[in-house]
Amino acid sequence: MAGRTEDDAQKLRPKTSTVWEHFNENKPTKQVKCKLCDAQLSYHGSTTAMHEHLKRRHPGAVTPTRAAESSFKQRRVDEFVMTRGSCTPQMATVLTQSILNMIVTDMRPIAMVEDDGFKQMIQTFHPGYTLPSRTHFTKLIEEKYETVVSDIKATLKLINKNKIALTADAWTSISTEAYLGITCHFISDDWELTSLCLTTMPLEERHTGSNIAAWIEEAMARFEISESNIVALVHDNGSNIVLAANILQEKHGWMSIRCAGHTLQLVINRALKHPQIIKTLGAARCLVEHFRKSELASSKLRAKQKQMGTPEHKLIQDVSTRWNSTFYMVTRLLEQRWPLTATLSDPTVTQSNKQYLDLKADQWLLLEELAKALEAFECATVYLSSESYVTVSALPPLVRGLLKSTHTTYDAAPVQAFQAVASEETTVRWTNEVTVTREPCTQVIAAALDPRFSKLKFLTPEDRFTVQKKVQALALQSIQGAEKKNASEADKSLASAERTFSALDSLLACDSSTDSDTETNEQDAHNQSITNEILMYFGQQPLSKTESPLSWWKSNEAKYPTLASLAKSFLCIPATSTPSERLFSAAGNIASKKRASLTPKHVDMLTFLHCNLHKKK
Repeated sequence: MAGRTEDDAQKLRPKTSTVWEHFNENKPTKQVKCKLCDAQLSYHGSTTAMHEHLKRRHPGAVTPTRAAESSFKQRRVDEFVMTRGSCTPQMATVLTQSILNMIVTDMRPIAMVEDDGFKQMIQTFHPGYTLPSRTHFTKLIEEKYETVVSDIKATLKLINKNKIALTADAWTSISTEAYLGITCHFISDDWELTSLCLTTMPLEERHTGSNIAAWIEEAMARFEISESNIVALVHDNGSNIVLAANILQEKHGWMSIRCAGHTLQLVINRALKHPQIIKTLGAARCLVEHFRKSELASSKLRAKQKQMGTPEHKLIQDVSTRWNSTFYMVTRLLEQRWPLTATLSDPTVTQSNKQYLDLKADQWLLLEELAKALEAFECATVYLSSESYVTVSALPPLVRGLLKSTHTTYDAAPVQAFQAVASEETTVRWTNEVTVTREPCTQVIAAALDPRFSKLKFLTPEDRFTVQKKVQALALQSIQGAEKKNASEADKSLASAERTFSALDSLLACDSSTDSDTETNEQDAHNQSITNEILMYFGQQPLSKTESPLSWWKSNEAKYPTLASLAKSFLCIPATSTPSERLFSAAGNIASKKRASLTPKHVDMLTFLHCNLHKKK
């Protein structure tokens, strides 16, 4: 007994602590392994480190009472039955993940887990659950971010043969921190249009064109996206982002696409600058502001709405950066015209010196006609801003439709002036979308590859022929590019086995077909095959405007293999940069006053998780 070592003593010592329910011992390495997370801990005879690990990483796995048990005594039957307030490790993990998902989905502050009310609520739901700290949830968010990044990298590798379009936009948070939002868009092998958030990258240097271009390249490297896989970058009309797009176009060949929504904003802003329209819209804003500030006027308006059977809607204040908010303000005022007039004419509500707030009859008429004139532009803006269906191909026919809508005649002279300016601005800013000068623009080629618009009725017959020839040329280029790639691979494999010819072989070769003749025949066959594809595709009946072009391509991919590959490269491009702007709507909620202490890195992580996990649901 005197020669017993410390190891012998540990072998004889029974493991009575409940902590061993969650660990396995590896005696040769003097380590223990957690059954819940596979973490390795050193073990020298004490279970303290294991208890601390469970307390920090797996709250609720061991209760204080059970953790303290270390004496030899017979276990009672009731100890093997889970009591009402107990929480198993698995249950604790589920609860913790549920809270984490709530923080990400609803964009809640991480610090809410330290709020007394939240703690009390969790205690009420499950008394046996120990709520982890804010630091623990921050670590979980970081781990989840890396997991989702890996998942997205894997997804992008699977579609490495398909082209990817990007949108990019910059934004400044409430804490005056600048961010660059980047999204990517592609069509999967199953012809599903997919959008992913790549980053809301914090910016610390000047937002010059060259810096923005470098930041976009940095994001591509982060997600292991090859520059050759990028087909286009969609951006607004800001000079710095336009310069960045031009740099990337020259360097990598990415197409630079200006946001159709931002262009529409410029068109409408210019057309609304008629003095009479400015004056009437100013009066409308004053009217809305009065009711938003006066509780008495607002309550009286609600009473009048009930009395007259008008929808009980609140008035809308427009925003200078969103022209369609002006449209919504005007349409809401027209809807509430009579309740508003009745409320303003009530002397108990409106003082005599403020009755001027009510609009004059000619102003109401102007707003009514202006709303009708703006309706077509609002419809186009909403349609083009979606990222759940193909939009880029719809731009040319929509532009033609907008030009047609500006020919409607109205009684009010200011609205007539609005129509004239809107028509002029639309024509100037979208000349390439409705005519073909030298080369068809990206949007027109996309329209040609969309079976809904393949007849290209928005173009002249001469322009249609030019576009069809361009599509044929692009199809030939795609085939030749694939052949060159295959040929280069074949050359590499044959480089070590160079063929030798005898003198007789050389003499007899003149009577056999040469390699160049074979290649010429194959090229002719490819050209004829593509020509047949082009003729069949453009000769078919167009798809209904209500049907999905991607569903059509999925069904006809085998019939038009070359054009199908080309369609994936063009139809994935969004018509607007709205997807990257939506990132800042999410980021703005995350980087609010209550979360102003969040680091830019964690703002990026939370926005990334919220946008990508939300789209999966």
